[in-house]
Amino acid sequence: MVRILGLPSLNALAAFEAAARQMSLTKAAEELNVTPGAVSKHVRTLEEDLGARLFLRLHRSLELTREGEAMAIAVREGFERVLATYRQIKMSGGQPSVTVGSTMAMAQLWLIPRMSEFWAAHQDIAVEHFISDHPRGLDRADIDLRIRYGAGEWPDEEAAKLYDDIIFPVASPEFASSHAVQSLEDIAALQLLSVERIDLTWTDWPDFFRELGCRDRRLNARRCNSYVIAMQSARSGQGVALGWENLVRPWIETGDLVRLTDAQMNAPHSYFVTWNSRRPLNRQTTILRDWMVTLQD
Repeated sequence: MVRILGLPSLNALAAFEAAARQMSLTKAAEELNVTPGAVSKHVRTLEEDLGARLFLRLHRSLELTREGEAMAIAVREGFERVLATYRQIKMSGGQPSVTVGSTMAMAQLWLIPRMSEFWAAHQDIAVEHFISDHPRGLDRADIDLRIRYGAGEWPDEEAAKLYDDIIFPVASPEFASSHAVQSLEDIAALQLLSVERIDLTWTDWPDFFRELGCRDRRLNARRCNSYVIAMQSARSGQGVALGWENLVRPWIETGDLVRLTDAQMNAPHSYFVTWNSRRPLNRQTTILRDWMVTLQD
């Protein structure tokens, strides 16, 4: 039986975690290659150590108690963290690494173009990128830092603000020169490029027109499932997209995109870098987080 000072038996924790995940002593035993009796004994030992029941043992089924649910979450997160660290060390050959989660747009258009500065100063730190455009896609235990858009509060996370943003219509120079635009109503009549709103905090064309007082009307919108694709479509002259200043600035500077009007709105929320409030950051992650905060525009 493996023990670490101050902790219960690791064998008991593993048996409990498997039983809580499978909600079955038999399935947990099959997974761990032991007998159901052994799993049951480990769970009883853990309950005796805690002085609390973790399972309600019903007819042919298990049900977690309130204490069992809390313990299951804690054990699962601990095991996931150990696994994530193990994989990082194994993949990096011992080189310290940090995993950063973000949307594709944030990674491709904001973070990665700036990373050469970080790598030049910290060649001993490997940075791995996890990409997800789904609002819950970054809620993984093996992600050290997350770049999020929102109001600055997420459950069980601390946050440091990166920047605010400004939103305005953009198009290719060719598209702009062939479509005379004098008002928001003129823009509303054009082919608009819209990003599917999986994340309801994201600003779309109806939000933009409503914020600037443009009357409601039927919009000719072509929907994309990625902000990067929407920007590529705009650069190739297929329509007008909503440009977020910190993402499209390089294309405006090179002339690939132009602003159609002076009309703009402040983004309702801000971008933040966040991390798990219940898990201390290691030195490498702290260095990367602090560097990201210095990139505020």
